[in-house]
Amino acid sequence: MTILQSLARAYERIPDAPPPGFAMQKVGLAIGLNPDGTIATVTDLREAQGKKKVARQMSVPAPVKRASNILPHTLWDKTAYTLGVTKMPKPRTAQEHQAFVEHHRALIGTSDDPGLLAFLRFLDLWKPEMFEEHFAEEMKDENTVFALEEERLRHIYLHDRPAARALLKNGEGHSGQLCLVSGQHGPTARLHPAIKGMWAKPGQKAADTIVGFNWPAFESYGHSQGDNAPVSESAAEAYTGALNHFLQRGSGHRVQIGDASTVFWAEADDAQMAALSESIFGAMVGGADTKASAAEDEAAAKRVGILLEKIRAGQALKDVEPKLGEGVRFYVLGLAPNAARISVRFWLAESFGELAKNYGRYSADMRIAPPDPHGTPALWQYLSETAVLGKRENVPPNLAGEWTRAILTGTPYPLTLLNTVLMRIRSDGIINARRASMLKAILVRNFRKEKEAPVALDPDNPDRAYQLGRLFAVLESAQYTALGRVNATIGDRFYAAASSTPARVFGPLLRGLKHHVSDAKKQNKGFWIEPRVTEIVAMLPPDLPRTLKLEEQGRFAVGYYHERARRSKDTGTEEMSDGE
Repeated sequence: MTILQSLARAYERIPDAPPPGFAMQKVGLAIGLNPDGTIATVTDLREAQGKKKVARQMSVPAPVKRASNILPHTLWDKTAYTLGVTKMPKPRTAQEHQAFVEHHRALIGTSDDPGLLAFLRFLDLWKPEMFEEHFAEEMKDENTVFALEEERLRHIYLHDRPAARALLKNGEGHSGQLCLVSGQHGPTARLHPAIKGMWAKPGQKAADTIVGFNWPAFESYGHSQGDNAPVSESAAEAYTGALNHFLQRGSGHRVQIGDASTVFWAEADDAQMAALSESIFGAMVGGADTKASAAEDEAAAKRVGILLEKIRAGQALKDVEPKLGEGVRFYVLGLAPNAARISVRFWLAESFGELAKNYGRYSADMRIAPPDPHGTPALWQYLSETAVLGKRENVPPNLAGEWTRAILTGTPYPLTLLNTVLMRIRSDGIINARRASMLKAILVRNFRKEKEAPVALDPDNPDRAYQLGRLFAVLESAQYTALGRVNATIGDRFYAAASSTPARVFGPLLRGLKHHVSDAKKQNKGFWIEPRVTEIVAMLPPDLPRTLKLEEQGRFAVGYYHERARRSKDTGTEEMSDGE
């Protein structure tokens, strides 16, 4: 099943989904009209959230895609169109309002519906100069809807009236081709509705469509726009409606992983099992929004936590919860911002049991001792370790999608992750549990190095890179024991060189160790240093390697992390605090 087909099917199962031809939009203002077209009431629909007022989500006729063109929406729009008023007046504001008036005169025509007639009379009577008489300054630029005053209190707006919906259904259908999504003939959508809620970098204007043809080079056989990939208007509204619903904050169906806005949904005969799988997946990848906190929600959260721990422990869902393991079809879609069209980073359609199995394998790969002191990190928290300054917008492009796909499909991790983590370590010198676990996972899955990249400290590990990492941690701890905190430690100055060209660095460092041992013993400390160095050197070859490959640098980092954690635990120092 394709992405669009799956989304269109999901739309049918959304309980509060807008009807065909409608979409959820933020509306901040409602105008109640008398039958003669005069304004009866003005209602501020915005709701207080902290110090801000936030517009209410409402089902309204689907908006047109206008970019920089002057095109009005039907029976609603921002005040520049509906009232000819905006906070930042522009020469085109009068043109926008006139376009709104002319559009509705042509659409409503000779209709005898009382609500639509009152609306036409309002448009005839209204002058932008009348704004201050009826409205507050802060209401400018809010999306506005209209209602007959007698129906407004029942929350029935003009676009809800049967006569208005009949006019919307009679809108022109551009052709009657076979829809590639539904397989039925119907009016083809020339332009698909906008997709909203995508994450983008600050200052970046992201595309708002998955299907589009913005240059003649992408068109063929004389077709233009949507005719090149015919999708019916109803199917376009369905798949974009589902996607917009999932991308909303608080939907419980989205999580941000790097630059990938990731949405997920389940399909099952048992609706409770579908909802449970979505909750578990949100907890697995981390960051999924949840709603409410009633007693039954707390019980559900506890159940999710128990099942998640069993998945992380490697237990098969079919043995733990048979209906969940085999009766749920699960979909995951990763989308990233782009210039012309939204990029699809990854698309997975699999049984939830298979996804859970792959996640359990990932959890085993990432296991490290000592673990992260803040608990099991979410994927975005791991990815932050690969970004300059830890900022989400600095995560390398494509890395989030490639890594997430590898986790959920059980395939090798992207080697760009290995290179990026090592680069960040060389740059800032921080080797914490998150970075060490990522390196260890890549070594285990991609290079089959379970023995050379152990979960916990392994003094007898035969790998030279692992033992060199341990040795470097001991040399660094010896300096700390002898001198305390210094401005530039051995790690700050020599880690990058030691992990890549050990033969050039370790000789001088070992010669300098004698001075640190002497200074430490004068303070009646550091008696552990020489025995530990002797233990590690015995595991190394006579001639140290001139260079270490990237995978060996990964094992060097894991050995360094294990040994440094051991010294921190034995001495009670704060040596592991940096970067944790």
